[in-house]
Amino acid sequence: MESIWSLLGQAWRWVWDNIFYINIILAVLIVFFQRRDPKAVWTWLLALYFLPIVGFIFYLLICQDYRKQKMFRIKDVEDSLNSMRSKQEEDLIRNKTHIHDSVLQEYADLALYNLEANGAVYTRGNDIQVFTDGIAKFEDLKAEIQCAKQYIHMEYYIIQNDSLFGEISQLLMEKAREGVEVRVLYDAMGCRMMPPWAMRGLKQAGVKVAVFFPAILKWFQIRVNYRNHRKIVVIDGKVGYVGGFNIGEEYISKKRKFGYWRDTHLKLWGPSVMALQLRFVLDWNFAAKVHLFRDAKYFQEGENDRHGDKGVQIVASGPDSRSQEIRDNYLRLMHKAKDHIYIQTPYFVPDEAILSALIIAAKSGVDVRLMIPCKPDHPFVYWASYSYIWDLLEAGAKCYTYQNGFLHSKLVTADGLVACCGTANMDIRSFQLNFEVNAVIYDQDTTRELEDAFLKDICQSKEITRELYAQRSLVVRVKEQVSRLLSPLL
Repeated sequence: MESIWSLLGQAWRWVWDNIFYINIILAVLIVFFQRRDPKAVWTWLLALYFLPIVGFIFYLLICQDYRKQKMFRIKDVEDSLNSMRSKQEEDLIRNKTHIHDSVLQEYADLALYNLEANGAVYTRGNDIQVFTDGIAKFEDLKAEIQCAKQYIHMEYYIIQNDSLFGEISQLLMEKAREGVEVRVLYDAMGCRMMPPWAMRGLKQAGVKVAVFFPAILKWFQIRVNYRNHRKIVVIDGKVGYVGGFNIGEEYISKKRKFGYWRDTHLKLWGPSVMALQLRFVLDWNFAAKVHLFRDAKYFQEGENDRHGDKGVQIVASGPDSRSQEIRDNYLRLMHKAKDHIYIQTPYFVPDEAILSALIIAAKSGVDVRLMIPCKPDHPFVYWASYSYIWDLLEAGAKCYTYQNGFLHSKLVTADGLVACCGTANMDIRSFQLNFEVNAVIYDQDTTRELEDAFLKDICQSKEITRELYAQRSLVVRVKEQVSRLLSPLL
């Protein structure tokens, strides 16, 4: 044991003695060998200079390009699977594909962009149910699980080992024993507190379980970046779920720390379910090292008695994407808005393009409204979010903090016509580093339902006026500035 401590001491002294040269090597790697935003480059260089040891450790933890080339190959597979893409692209260009509501024809270019950049096929004939309360969402999910006949595909960023997971896992085990194929995919970072034995009962009952980027050292996860932040459920090809709720008691408002949990989740019927299925299968194949594409039954739309006429595109993005599709989708919505833009997000750490788009919109007379939580669950991100409020206020936007608990909803709506809702926050991490999935909804009824919920939330929110913002304490101002300097890394 003494020899081990001696070796560790020698290694530490060597690192300390050579930290100047290590920093130079890292600086060269950051500047010349990795394509990064210039702001992020300068932030890392400053961190290495002022915090030589700490900056070095943080760089190792959160700034590696693990398996990125392999992810790009997965993206290539996804593109090749969209057999309808080229035909729909031609139809959109020639105005042969008509969004069902004539008012929404102006958004055909957005549908074309999502198709071109993301392979996101525009689907019609969908129906949508909106959930803003976790209890209602999970009661509905449990009922659908009980009705499953063929398969249940479930993907969550966070699964807590608590009473809610206990109820869901019991249902999943019962269905697996009945012969229903059940698959559960979770992210190792999001579920880092999940004890190893918690999934044992599922596996013993026949549930297939896979982990996205599993931790190398049990609970110690060195891959902070490239997390699978998606929340997807597909049952029998009949219904699909996507949105902000993870599995845990806090999401059904049972944790005093957060109080009431306000989120937004969608239940989908129709051809858009197959787009969610495609996303799940790609993630499952990567994590489980299998090829579900060989079985056609997973890509047959299930029969259901609920049909609609709503247009939906499922847009995914992440480090396996060559561009920031969800970010760019937000940008296009902001640029096209003529009357109003409503945004709900727990984390508002915009890049320069998003911030500029909102400022330009507000200065052009568009009613820009942003709602964030009143309390932090990630302090640095929260104070960074708060630091950007002044830029919007100065441009004439309205900003609110939700006071009735914790706001986790990820939503952008434009003019009561089009909405984008899913798992992506309005921050750099969601745009560049996390695997995300959103539904773009081309439907006035659903968009207005989402906007009505937003306007009701304003009644339980506090408006941040210029006068109120100017009264911030010195401590708050320091927190904001430090967090904003670190925002390219958050």
